[in-house]
Amino acid sequence: MEQTGRRIVPAAVSNRHIHLSRSHVERLFGAGYQLTPIKPLSQPGQFACEETVTIQGPKGAIEKVRVLGPERPDTQIEISATDSFKLGVPIVVHMSGEVAGTPGCRISGPKGTVELAQGLMVSKRHLHMSAAQADQYHLKNGDTVKLRFGGSRPMVFEDVLVRAGDGHELEVHLDMDEANAALVKNGDYMEIIG
Repeated sequence: MEQTGRRIVPAAVSNRHIHLSRSHVERLFGAGYQLTPIKPLSQPGQFACEETVTIQGPKGAIEKVRVLGPERPDTQIEISATDSFKLGVPIVVHMSGEVAGTPGCRISGPKGTVELAQGLMVSKRHLHMSAAQADQYHLKNGDTVKLRFGGSRPMVFEDVLVRAGDGHELEVHLDMDEANAALVKNGDYMEIIG
């Protein structure tokens, strides 16, 4: 940005995954069970786990849904619209962490099942950045921006929510469906245009 004045951000494609609460970790994997980190993720303190679960909706199931850590206060599953069709659940776009008003499903693990009343969502596209990066880009937490991708299938993504502050690092998160529509891959770059 210092050299060109353009606000460029890296992209990450978010595949379906689940965040589990402590009580649900124990119901799915056993009393006292601790998640097994296998790979750090780009956002500070976040990691992919060895563990996977099966999610079941009225019409179908999806196996081997990756658990991400650390544990959260509320269990939450982030899927794509295509996954919603397969499961037979309504497509509800929500910001990660906001589970109220979302559908539920059954979650199965090796030691038990959970009937989740809410927490299944298509995650709203969002742009992570630290407080310093937000200052540099003249943005603040809660702003919305437009991002342009100029690859072989150029596209403008509107209504991208800025999540700025501690625990965030510069990266836009798109779900698998919207990334595939524009042929965006992990590590591609997008430009903030408004």
